[in-house]
Amino acid sequence: MKSRTGVVALLSACAVGALTFGLPLSTAAAPAPAMDQKALEAKLDAAIDPAELGRWLKDLASQPNHVGSAHDKANAEWMAAQFKSWGWDAKLETYDVLYPTPISESLELVGGAGAPFKATLTEKPIPGDEPTFTKDALPAYVAFQGDGDVTAPLVYANYGMPEDYLALEKMGVSVKGKIVIARYGGGWRGLKPLLAQMHGAVGAIIYSDPKDDGYATDEVYPKGPARPPQGFQRGSVADMPIYPGDVLTPGVGATKDAKRLDRKDAKTILKIPCLPIGYGDAQVLLSALEGPIAPANFRGSLPITYHVGGGDAAKVHLAVKSDWSMKTLYDVIANLKGSEAPNDWIVRGNHHDGWVMGASDPLSGMVAELGEAKALGQLVKSGWKPKRTIVYASWDGEEPSLLGSTEWAETHAEELKAKGVVYINSDGNGRGFFRAEGSHAFQHFVNEVSADVKDPETGVSVRDRARARLAVGMAEGGGRGGGENNSPQMKAAAQDPAKDIPIGALGSGSDYSTFLQHLGLPSIDFGYGGEGESGGVYHSLYDDYQHHSRFVDPGFVYDATLARTVGRAVIRLADADLPVQRYGDFADTVSTYLDEVKKLADTKRDEAKTQARLLSGNAFNLAADPTKTHVNPEPLAQSPTFDFKPLEAAVAKLKTSAGAFDAALASKGAGLSKAQKVKLDNVVRQLDQTMLRPEGLPGRPWYMNMVYAPGRFTGYGAKTLPGVREALEERRFDDARKYIGITAEALNAYAAELDKATAVVNGN
Repeated sequence: MKSRTGVVALLSACAVGALTFGLPLSTAAAPAPAMDQKALEAKLDAAIDPAELGRWLKDLASQPNHVGSAHDKANAEWMAAQFKSWGWDAKLETYDVLYPTPISESLELVGGAGAPFKATLTEKPIPGDEPTFTKDALPAYVAFQGDGDVTAPLVYANYGMPEDYLALEKMGVSVKGKIVIARYGGGWRGLKPLLAQMHGAVGAIIYSDPKDDGYATDEVYPKGPARPPQGFQRGSVADMPIYPGDVLTPGVGATKDAKRLDRKDAKTILKIPCLPIGYGDAQVLLSALEGPIAPANFRGSLPITYHVGGGDAAKVHLAVKSDWSMKTLYDVIANLKGSEAPNDWIVRGNHHDGWVMGASDPLSGMVAELGEAKALGQLVKSGWKPKRTIVYASWDGEEPSLLGSTEWAETHAEELKAKGVVYINSDGNGRGFFRAEGSHAFQHFVNEVSADVKDPETGVSVRDRARARLAVGMAEGGGRGGGENNSPQMKAAAQDPAKDIPIGALGSGSDYSTFLQHLGLPSIDFGYGGEGESGGVYHSLYDDYQHHSRFVDPGFVYDATLARTVGRAVIRLADADLPVQRYGDFADTVSTYLDEVKKLADTKRDEAKTQARLLSGNAFNLAADPTKTHVNPEPLAQSPTFDFKPLEAAVAKLKTSAGAFDAALASKGAGLSKAQKVKLDNVVRQLDQTMLRPEGLPGRPWYMNMVYAPGRFTGYGAKTLPGVREALEERRFDDARKYIGITAEALNAYAAELDKATAVVNGN
């Protein structure tokens, strides 16, 4: 689901993402000698064949793979058979979910310059690229929009994000009763029609501007990797920040006998119709607009003068009708039973459904997982026995709304809470730099794994290459990616090779969400990218074998590198004799989050004071161009002073408890008895569940993790300490006060469990 390979990848928020894993083993088996571990991992590396991964990818991506398609099911059945042939205990688990597919759709310019004009809602095949001639691809469509037939004036809203609506308001342009057209980028797809709906629009159109992934970035496909004029981005617009998974069964698995909501009561289905289009058609619509000239940051790369509209000059007819029927998901679930701790599960997943062929997203990651599975099966046949149980999953229905992973995790929730050690995810993959995000207790573990994987282009470790990228980016431009990439911790890691590279937090957009944010299972997401370009064909007809093999990962060497990276992590986690987590990393990271929200509270207070002063002095009117329409901003609610003492105390306690555990394990871990290890395992395995609070986040109780969540208005982007941070951002000050206390409770519970673990190590 999430586009990764076209994004600069570093070892942090966009870089090395590690998890906070507390992985104690519940047996007294002596750790394998270092050479034995190296030999095992050398066998893993040798067993992974890039050419074989390429052959699998060609077959898996030979036909459309959307949910409900014949090829999606056939791929699942083929993968289950492969797992079995490699020695895994494998099966298909099925779920019945509501998944709409298009019956009819229409988009026409019926008024204004260029009218009448009918948009092309199918993509042109590419001569020489056989799969693009398929008749079975979904047309232009976004799932879980609200069906409708509307005719209304058009308004251009840039990326369709909250700040863009503020800009329109300042220009005196309302979208109420209008159809909004917004370009992809700037935020998650689903927010664009949602925010249009919230502002009173009756329909939405999303297009891909060439400035973002078309001819302004590179040669277009098939000459280059960028998006051609007729290419468009399908996707889901379900309101997943409320909850992911089947829209009719929130919180429970979508089994045949599950109690289901009426469709009208599903909060995550939008109310207005929406369609995606390519920039070839978008140019005609945008050229018809009049009204104010678009601000500089609204302007793309089409050869037109961008206007925002607002009047009746450009009128559009938009109609969408869907088949709202149930479809069957096919999850592939395979396991290798642990020899010593079978009730400790290392869970690893990637999805297999795509919007069309889905070569880069998701099958490049899926073939990496298959490569790992085959190699692990060969290791078992040669005598290796993992101490913990390894569970491999190939999820269906990720693209519409994380369906397969969510329904499986909700169905097996109690077992996962009792047995799950960690969830390891991947999605689309590409050429370039190692990146990982996840639970921060696993940060050091991720750094250790990435230090032992060779980069196929340079011959150095993937960690060293990522560190070099980070250091050069900071030297040349103050850090690439901004935000966490410019933090003191990131700067220190760029300058000192002895320091671990910080990892970023997980938001949403892929299958880790339910495990981390609903069940409290620590999670890590791995991938490579930043050089190979898949963004131009993301969710389009052209994301196929030919494009991936030419422009994203020629030779499939980074798909193989992903397999060697994740395979190595799985082996180490399955065989670890003691916890691999370093909880001091988690505590230090949470401390930085607290500093951020305290600073945010001050910023919000200063914003309100500054705005009040400017309004009282008539500054906005005086600063405006009198020849253009201008509207003053609405006055901001004045921000109170917040008492952060409960949260400060909880973070201080967390740092003390984490430091005590890390020190005790380092000094005494090797001498623990079997009974101590079993007891320690039982404490650490469920530690991250203490971050969950039963009341969940405001307005979206499905999300219960008080440290990590997707943003309500960022979609994929992570919000840390979300109950407090988002309340401050949205000026919900009563919620901010409430969640300072709730978050402190969660962190205190975490620290208390760490104290129990320390007592076990100390023999108390």
